[in-house]
Amino acid sequence: MGESVRERTYGNWRQPRSAGLWNLGLLGTAMLMAGIIVVIVTVATVGLVPAVGELVLLALGLTSLMVRDRHGRTGIELVGVRVGWWRARSRGTHLYRSGPLGRTPWGTCQLPGLLAQSRLSEAQDSWGRPFALIELPSMGHFSVVLATEPEGASLVDQEQIDIWVARWGDWLAALGDEPGLIAAAVTVETAPDTGRRLRQVVEAKLDPNAPPLAQSVLREVVESAPAGSASIRVWIALVFMAATRGRRRDGDEFARDLAARLPGLTQRLQGTGAGGARPMTAQELCEVVRGAYDPAAARTIEEAHAQGATPTLRWSDVGPAGAEASWGAYRHDGATSVSWMMSAAPRGEVHSSILWKLLAPHREVGRKRVTLVYRVLDPGVAARIVEADKRNADFRVHSATRPSEHSLREQRAALATAQEEARGAGLVDFGVIVTATVEHAAVDQLAAAEATVENLAATARINLRRVYGSQDSAFAAGLPLGLVLARHLKVPQEIRSAL
Repeated sequence: MGESVRERTYGNWRQPRSAGLWNLGLLGTAMLMAGIIVVIVTVATVGLVPAVGELVLLALGLTSLMVRDRHGRTGIELVGVRVGWWRARSRGTHLYRSGPLGRTPWGTCQLPGLLAQSRLSEAQDSWGRPFALIELPSMGHFSVVLATEPEGASLVDQEQIDIWVARWGDWLAALGDEPGLIAAAVTVETAPDTGRRLRQVVEAKLDPNAPPLAQSVLREVVESAPAGSASIRVWIALVFMAATRGRRRDGDEFARDLAARLPGLTQRLQGTGAGGARPMTAQELCEVVRGAYDPAAARTIEEAHAQGATPTLRWSDVGPAGAEASWGAYRHDGATSVSWMMSAAPRGEVHSSILWKLLAPHREVGRKRVTLVYRVLDPGVAARIVEADKRNADFRVHSATRPSEHSLREQRAALATAQEEARGAGLVDFGVIVTATVEHAAVDQLAAAEATVENLAATARINLRRVYGSQDSAFAAGLPLGLVLARHLKVPQEIRSAL
């Protein structure tokens, strides 16, 4: 008997923490020390009563930094979200009305929110393939989207799956060496299949001289297959900085540079299980975005393609005619969406199929998008991050008289991460955005869709947090457009983690 192949496991995901006293970070500890000095000076110069008042305020402020909810958010962050939502409602920025009868001055259905200033152009790579280029002038970002056809893991040996996972990790690590590349996002969308594409393929290849029984069987398959079936589409968005070596490039110059690099990026994906990868055209990208904001329009576009026609879409008209962001949902055209973000990665070791149920179609969620966002770190920055994380973990252990088991485990994990990075492994920050969309005709299914997504997250062993107060931004970030939310925060992520 041959030896059984042992399935590989994966883990040791870490969120770097800055060194500090108790549950405070470096900045929080500095605030504590500064506050104590102020209290001492007040006692010496003014008196005891004002010092007691300052001490109470200091205790309240530090408590709001030390006490966290189940998703790791501090009290100050929760208050900040509420204040931001109140300001958005008072200014009316949660409402969007566009088009000829809308409130916008341009008279078109432009994309709302963070994508309002985006521009779309098209160029050709060195292989002669047209590709869409999205420009976000406010951030100086360019994005290109690749359409892939994953091979799937059904009836595939575990050894082959392990090879795919290893090569996907190598592809992510190699992104750190790409000049100007700052992020990548993989979007998996599941939606109801109307069956029009299957009908088109069968009718085009059906031989009129075939036996009547074979023709009737094929026609029966075409009629019955769309019932309850789903289509799965996968895209990979790559985000680049417009400025390199201190000089900012315009769209034409960047397109010429990217045209020579795209073939290599798509070719390296072939060994990762992603299947054939090609850049999306401007027309295809417009159709995807238009269908995301209005699922009814997606069916109309698919029907037009089935009849051999290609609807002409402009980037200025792919947005919703009307949208309204509420505290926990987002209404856009003829649908309502709810978005979640990952607050904690799986703890412990997991298998390569950990996300299978979350990514697969589900009958309770008609249209679902799962976006995995990767923030690429170049090797120099990665080395500094892992070394700093290791020092901070050592500090938390050595500064305590009796360190907790949690602190000791973090120290071991930080050491393992530093050793892997020293051996040449890449380092990326990653997150997950999940969006469930229900059409208004089936709005009563929204509660079932919400419960289903949260249950699927439990099978994936990830903590999902509903994006309260920012549903419109989370919806846009879940689209395959390469929107990097971390670059749009008013308080940078480095300061948040230091608190």
